[in-house]
Amino acid sequence: MSEQIVDKQESPDQLSEILLVLNKGKKKIQAVKGIDENGKLETVDANKKNQNQFMRVDKNGDLFSNFFSNFFSQLKNPTNFSFFKIPAPLAIDMAKEMQKQVDHPTPEGEKLMKQHQVKAEPQQEQKQENKNEMETTQKTPETSEYRYKPEQIDWETMNNLGLSKEKLEKMNLLDPLLRGYKTNELVPVSLNLGTAVTRMDARLSLQQNNEGQVVVAIHGIRKEPNLNFEFFGHKFTKEDKDNLLQSGNMGRMVNLTNPKTGETIPSIISVDRLTNELVALRTDKIKIPDEIKGIKLDDAQKQTLMEGKPLYIEGMISKKGTPFDANVQYNADKRFVEFLFDRSNTNKQTQNNQQNQSQEAPKTFRGKELDNEQYQKFKDGQTVYMSGLVDKKGKEYNGYITFNKESHKTEFTFQNPNKIKEQVKPTEAHKTQTAVNSEGKTNEATKKIKKPLKSGQKNPDSKKQQEEQEKPKAPAKSKGRKM
Repeated sequence: MSEQIVDKQESPDQLSEILLVLNKGKKKIQAVKGIDENGKLETVDANKKNQNQFMRVDKNGDLFSNFFSNFFSQLKNPTNFSFFKIPAPLAIDMAKEMQKQVDHPTPEGEKLMKQHQVKAEPQQEQKQENKNEMETTQKTPETSEYRYKPEQIDWETMNNLGLSKEKLEKMNLLDPLLRGYKTNELVPVSLNLGTAVTRMDARLSLQQNNEGQVVVAIHGIRKEPNLNFEFFGHKFTKEDKDNLLQSGNMGRMVNLTNPKTGETIPSIISVDRLTNELVALRTDKIKIPDEIKGIKLDDAQKQTLMEGKPLYIEGMISKKGTPFDANVQYNADKRFVEFLFDRSNTNKQTQNNQQNQSQEAPKTFRGKELDNEQYQKFKDGQTVYMSGLVDKKGKEYNGYITFNKESHKTEFTFQNPNKIKEQVKPTEAHKTQTAVNSEGKTNEATKKIKKPLKSGQKNPDSKKQQEEQEKPKAPAKSKGRKM
């Protein structure tokens, strides 16, 4: 099995554990070697001769939990086997003791077997996730299991929010809600309180209250994450705050306290970038992939991601087949490993996007997709040249597009608008003439001339004309009142 944590010869025995298995049909204890491509379990006798073939598993509890869940899901006929986790130095001797118990059962032997037995997480366990207030649902469902049924939803309440069953289905939001996840986009909600009506954008999720009833949770937009108060017993450090505001992830694992049970739970924390809500996820719920964009992860890399830390990976292959390097990090809200490119303006961009997701600069224009460099310029409000556009008659044409950040519309011209502005830029002489003729302004040469200059004229026609203007005016004669 190529994706396992197996045969790390460089790892000290004291940091590794061996997976033993009881084949219930053969009633034999053996060491696990792997799983073949058909899902068939591969085993070897647990003796010194085969010691180098034993599957070695990282001793860390969280990493083992993640590994065994993936291992068990790939196994064909898993109910035929029972698995046991044994420290590597004790594996051979423990296998002999367990075989004795299989051959001749005793109460002491049964206790030993149960002490080391490993059980896969039941699928139904996920139904309990939302009972922990610290957990929220993910963006992309990882399971086909439905947590709720449509008839469990209070549709009268939904209608009061302006959301009917038909509308949710049309927006493709009902299915993720029934699976127990947040909507992956903001939903316009209207709350009619009789004497007042509130309209807002929010993410929605379904949860069970203390009475077991299914209720609608509204995750409204916050101006910014609330980092000045304790979050389930954790007080944010300056570094925590900086990380959450810049990348959206805190970057480390911390112990949070469940207020209902008092249980201390190792967790990671992220920010919901749509609502600025803080989201925590238990580390035992984290599933790290074996491979990211063509790069297989080793045990240390998986552990780094499970602890919420960023990981720099080189040589990944994009969809276009080009290699690239990037930082990746596990996001507690999305519940998957995300890429961390330049996020220096993440917080500002997030707040702008929250106002209206549809206002974001489109990635395509008239059916043609912008490449990354074009899109970055276009998104920043710069003019981008587009070639190979096709009109309704199938004829190609070229032009320039600019994203207007105020109107959030794409403006198209056949000529470069930047060059057009340069061509019509007025000269200094033209500015002076316009100021004198149209705006009543003067300069040294014209400030005493009553008559406006002709177009293109900068000075008076003659000294005589100027001298006449300089003569003092005679006082106006006072006209007496007519009797």
